[in-house]
Amino acid sequence: MNVNTRGIFDKAFTALTTISVALLCFVLAAVLGPMSWRGAKAVFFRGTIEFRKMQLAEFEHGNQSEIKAEVDEAEAARQYVYRTISKFKQGIDTEALRDKVRKIHRDFGKELRYKNTPPDEYTILRSVTRDIRDRLEAAFASRDRAEINENIEYVLRYKDDERFKGTIVEGFFRLAADFQQTVAKVDLDRRQEYAKELNEVEQILFGSRERPGLFGPRPGEPFPALAMNRYGATRWDVAQSLLDRLLWHQQWVQQEQGKPRVKIQTSRMQQFVSTEIEPLFGYIEENLHKMLKPRWTFYWRYFLDDSIPGHYFGGIGPEILGTLVLTLLSMLFVIPLGVISAAYLVECASDNSAVRIIRMCINTLAGVPSIVFGLFGMAFFILYFLPLFGAPSKPCILAGSMTLAVLTLPVMIRASEEAIRSVPNKYKEASLSLGASRFHTFVAVTLPAALPGILTGIILSLSRIAGETAPILFTAGVAVGPIPKSIFSTTRTLSYGSWDMAVGDKLSALVPHNQYGMVVTLVMLVLCLNGLAIVLRARVFNKLKGH
Repeated sequence: MNVNTRGIFDKAFTALTTISVALLCFVLAAVLGPMSWRGAKAVFFRGTIEFRKMQLAEFEHGNQSEIKAEVDEAEAARQYVYRTISKFKQGIDTEALRDKVRKIHRDFGKELRYKNTPPDEYTILRSVTRDIRDRLEAAFASRDRAEINENIEYVLRYKDDERFKGTIVEGFFRLAADFQQTVAKVDLDRRQEYAKELNEVEQILFGSRERPGLFGPRPGEPFPALAMNRYGATRWDVAQSLLDRLLWHQQWVQQEQGKPRVKIQTSRMQQFVSTEIEPLFGYIEENLHKMLKPRWTFYWRYFLDDSIPGHYFGGIGPEILGTLVLTLLSMLFVIPLGVISAAYLVECASDNSAVRIIRMCINTLAGVPSIVFGLFGMAFFILYFLPLFGAPSKPCILAGSMTLAVLTLPVMIRASEEAIRSVPNKYKEASLSLGASRFHTFVAVTLPAALPGILTGIILSLSRIAGETAPILFTAGVAVGPIPKSIFSTTRTLSYGSWDMAVGDKLSALVPHNQYGMVVTLVMLVLCLNGLAIVLRARVFNKLKGH
């Protein structure tokens, strides 16, 4: 090969190398860019008053008096929504109205007995309220507007009756008046349709068991058991999405046989046209800012706070702590075992069949799937090794760290072995010629010279340990649990938490920012650990060069 040909090959090789590096950077940017953008929304976002209320109630963050003042202002703006829906519902939810009038009739009987009303008067009053109840039920069930008005007017004739002043019977007259006013603007043949659509509107505004609503539970409602149902939209982007669902009714309709369904949007306001609830949608759209009070939030406590089960609210503090504990404890096992094993293979063992088999096994173990190590850790460390010393036979940090140490030990051994073998023989010969022992030569000469290469193995081991999921799935990790108090407790980790959110229930789909935030935090944590190790390696290398 002449000089010109070799120059062409050199340039081609350089160009291919440059293209490969550029392609790798492009792929990393394409993957990490969108992930980082979405993950950043777990920390930087427009938080609503519901977020600040949740932070105060669940984590005791924030100024109580300031948040209370904001809550009062927001609730004042929401009162029109509560009143309008409640009033309109009384005109269409006939089953609920029947239950109310029957309860009033029963409670009035108890009230009369409590007052020791004479039997004759008791009989007369109960007969009158029974007649009122029946008239109201007839009005609720009727679709004839004239019949409804006739029954309502009959009931309202008793409104000024002195016998019912200050009694529970006044509830009859309030229901009758509200019902008469509501049905005046309602198509009576569409009451069931109105009820169905209003139920969907209420779920969007006030939430359901499956997902929270725009404003959360109405004042006076029972306190929900699940934390996610206690508050409204805590983020402005979520509020905007719910507002879109409120204003537009979406249906998937198959317009042609054999073709995919088509999404059709219809204005929800048109479904309630000419009713009392029609202006409600415009009011919410115009005053949503007053009702939620969004402002830019830097939620730095995301990296410290605990989380609500399901990671719907809160942060990832325990996951970060668990990842660090597992990683550092694993390295305490990996580093000495890896270096000692490599030193034996290079300095003490002869090149015979047994050593070659050992090296072949080490290389094979480096390629074994991590889930196999997880099953090994469960079978050996949890079921056999720990009980052998009186420890409980259950997943724990100690079992997980030893499993991860076994997982990364082949990598550490190979990297340390190559680093030790790369130390020039003249260093060792000079030390031995001065009367130093082989052990002292290794500790004082060979090991410091090989330290940069050993640190490279440590960097590779750190990256793999911090990002593994399968081994800790069987030996140490939990999705929900307290902060560990000892190495015999289970722990939450970033990798296990990300996996749990990815394969778990539908909650993670409602909070994708938390899932991306956890993944991005794991990537950043690995980069930080690697960065520290690289800086340490550079300082050691400079020191060895005499700088």
